[in-house]
Amino acid sequence: MSNIAELNPSPLWKHFAKLCEIPHPSKHEDRVVEYIVEFAKNRGLEVQLDQIGNVILKKQATPGMEDRQTLALQSHVDMVPQKNADTNHDFLIDPIKPYVDGEWVTAEGTTLGADNGIGVAAILALLESRDIPHPALEALLTIDEEAGMTGAKNLKPGYFEADLLLNLDTEDEGELYIGCAGGVDVNVTLPYSVEPLEANDRAFKLIVRGLRGGHSGLDIDKGRGNANKIANRIIDSALRALPLLRIASLDGGSLRNAIPRESFSTLVVPSSAQTQLQEIVERESIHIAREFDNEVGLEVRLETCETPANTMDTASQLKLIRAIRSCPNGVERMSTALDGIADTSNNLARVVTVEKDGQHQAQIQCLVRSLSDTARDQHGLDVAATFELAGAQAKLENAYPGWTPNPTSPLLALMKNVYREMTGEDAEVKVIHAGLECGLLAKPYPNWDMVSFGPTIRRAHSPEERVHIQSVANFWDYFIQVVQAIPTQS
Repeated sequence: MSNIAELNPSPLWKHFAKLCEIPHPSKHEDRVVEYIVEFAKNRGLEVQLDQIGNVILKKQATPGMEDRQTLALQSHVDMVPQKNADTNHDFLIDPIKPYVDGEWVTAEGTTLGADNGIGVAAILALLESRDIPHPALEALLTIDEEAGMTGAKNLKPGYFEADLLLNLDTEDEGELYIGCAGGVDVNVTLPYSVEPLEANDRAFKLIVRGLRGGHSGLDIDKGRGNANKIANRIIDSALRALPLLRIASLDGGSLRNAIPRESFSTLVVPSSAQTQLQEIVERESIHIAREFDNEVGLEVRLETCETPANTMDTASQLKLIRAIRSCPNGVERMSTALDGIADTSNNLARVVTVEKDGQHQAQIQCLVRSLSDTARDQHGLDVAATFELAGAQAKLENAYPGWTPNPTSPLLALMKNVYREMTGEDAEVKVIHAGLECGLLAKPYPNWDMVSFGPTIRRAHSPEERVHIQSVANFWDYFIQVVQAIPTQS
């Protein structure tokens, strides 16, 4: 089945299918915002955009529910634009192509956008409904969550009256989230000069691909390979044996919040050393494959390529490769208060060499996460210092706070009771090592009692992203039951 709009519940899937048709990567949400505004106007809903571009919608209570507390609903409208290297897709123009794969919905060669399109679709379906009793509803659909939480960071007080908020942006059915990690970007630049090639030099492309990748918060503790680290390890091993090896270009990873799956490096060696380079790559590949036996799709290949115009100067390339090798990556420490939850981590997300106006530099992007804002900043400085020792400039930018758990939340108690009544089981109450907007939303609206939940989504932020069909139906039923259980005003 390719027509996902026919899945159950159809009101939700209809809207998700429409979202897939409209390009909406982070920082390019204009068309999907226009669609939502038009949707609201056509249905007589109150709608406005705030000063940053978030969409705010309101709907009056249905008859008999006027005495209930006002309920706020929140999701983000942007999606992570990730695709396989061999997929021909322009996220600014082309629609996502979802299809049913057994019990799941996934997409053809790209991210699906179930994160957070399913949440947005659920909110639109409820706002559109005429037969679902509900209290007064206020919806907040934020922009640019994935690339900087711009919408949540810039939300101002005064738009909402609700004291209760449901965030529909987590990825395991039956789990209720009441806290999350904060984060900070570490952005690094290392200028370098270039050197000409020798007449007998040969160029090769080092390709690392086929890694599982995934969400740099949810999946950072799963021991997955990082393409930037793997490529750098091979290059460093080659440099130690072949001091005349030169780096012409590096291009690994794509997004700060996705574990890098692919890396492409252009290397240059004298023609007399090409056999030795091939042997080093093959030897290291065998070791890496054994160490990362969970990465069954890992492919490491060295192939000849077009000779580049120049290479990085020898001093800079050595500093860069050793700094990347030293850079912390993965979980720095596990939580001592919460079993099985990463406390602090770093994702070495992006390594690329660029040239602009005759100037050359290496650029590195990392995303540090932590349940503690002070630990977040300290580990960010750890990462920055690694590159500063190599002469690079490192900046900590775009910091956002974590969300402090409230185990005594009345909304949490209500949602636990509803889940138990529906399923006969207890929902799991959790804190997530990823960034939810709730921590930022608490600043302009400190009165909000918030809980986050969602259906089962796997491999978010990667082209293998998929959402479990039955869990979406269960999520929808639970969502509606919670909405109808909102208590009366005190």
